[in-house]
Amino acid sequence: MSFKTKQLYQLFVTQFLETLREPAVLFWGVVFPVLISIGLGLAFTQKSESIYRISIVEGQSTQLDSLLKIYGQTEIQSGKSVIIWKITDTTLGNTRFIFSYRKWDEAIVALKRGETDLIVTDGASQYHFDPHNSQSQLVYMKLSALINNPELESDTDTNVQSLTLKGVRYIDFLVPGLIALGMMNGLLWGVSYSVIEKRSQKLLRRMVATPMKKSNYLIALISVRFVMNCVEAGVLFFFAWLFFGSIIQGNLGALIVFFISGNVAFAGIAVLLGCRTAKLETGNGLINAVNMPMMILSGIFFSYQNFPAWSIGFIKFLPLTLFTDGLRHIFNEGAGWAEVATPSLVLSSLGIICFVAGVKWFKWF
Repeated sequence: MSFKTKQLYQLFVTQFLETLREPAVLFWGVVFPVLISIGLGLAFTQKSESIYRISIVEGQSTQLDSLLKIYGQTEIQSGKSVIIWKITDTTLGNTRFIFSYRKWDEAIVALKRGETDLIVTDGASQYHFDPHNSQSQLVYMKLSALINNPELESDTDTNVQSLTLKGVRYIDFLVPGLIALGMMNGLLWGVSYSVIEKRSQKLLRRMVATPMKKSNYLIALISVRFVMNCVEAGVLFFFAWLFFGSIIQGNLGALIVFFISGNVAFAGIAVLLGCRTAKLETGNGLINAVNMPMMILSGIFFSYQNFPAWSIGFIKFLPLTLFTDGLRHIFNEGAGWAEVATPSLVLSSLGIICFVAGVKWFKWF
C-alpha cells in the first residue's frame, strides 16, 4: 500500500469512527427520515375514506338541519358532540362528513386553525371558505351535491376505473424525495459544516504541519458521508418496502450509477461551500442559503408543478430537482440507462467542477 493510499485509508477510518460516535448523526440521518416516511405514508396513503369537517353556524335555520336528523349519527369526539354523515361509494371510496354546530366567531377560529374545511349558513345557500384552498373547494362541491341528492350512495360507476398501479401513491412519490433530501443534507452538513467547525476551532491549523494532502482529507470526509448515505437510503427504502410495499421498477445498475452521481454533485458543492469560511455563523448561513431553497422548490414533499409556470424551467435545473426527478423516474417509471444518462453527466460534471474549485481555494486557517 502506497503512502498516499495508506494516508487516505487512515483518514477514512478516523472520520468514520468520529461520525459513529455522534448519536445525533445516526438519529437525524437514519431514524428520522424513516419516521417521516412512515408518518406521511400513513397519513396520505392508508386512508380508507375521505374525512371532511364542516361547521354549521348556531341559531340559523339551514337545509342541513332536517337532512342530518335523517341521515346523521351523533357521536362524541374530543369531548364535543358532532354529527356524522357517512356516504358509501365502493368506486371512489367512502366519505365521512363531520358536522359541528358553532357560533360564528368560533367557526372562523376553527377555519383559521384548520379544524374545519368550510362554514355553512343561511339555509345552506351560503358557504364560507377560502376559494384558493383546493380541499375546501372539494368539500363545497361534494356537500352541495349531497344536499341536492341526499340518497347519493353508489356501489359502482362504470365511467370510473380504479388505478392501483405501484408508483402512483403518495408514498411512492415521497420516498425518492426523502432519499435525495437526506443525501444533500448529509453532504452539506457532514462535509461543509464539519470543515468549517474544525477551522473555527483551529484544528485544521495543526494539520498544515503534517504531510497530509488537503484533497485526501476532503475525499475521506466525502467517502464517509457516501457510506452513510448508502446506509440511510437502504434503511429508508427497506421500511418503505416493509410497510407500504414500495418497489424499484427501473434498472438497478442505473440507480446505483445515478446515486453515485448525485453524491458527487453535492460533495463538490459541499467542498466549495466550506473551502474558506472560518466562522460558524457564516458557514451556517451559506449552507442554509443553498439547502433551504432547493428543499422547498425541488418537489420533495409536493410537486414543484404547483409553483408559477415561469419558475418551472429554473426549478427543473436545480441539482436537487435533477436528482429527485431521476430517482423517481427509476423508482416509479421503470427508467433505465438512457433516461438518466444526461442528468448523471450533468450532476457529475457539476460536482467535479465544484470540487476542483473548492480544493484550489481551500485554506487551512
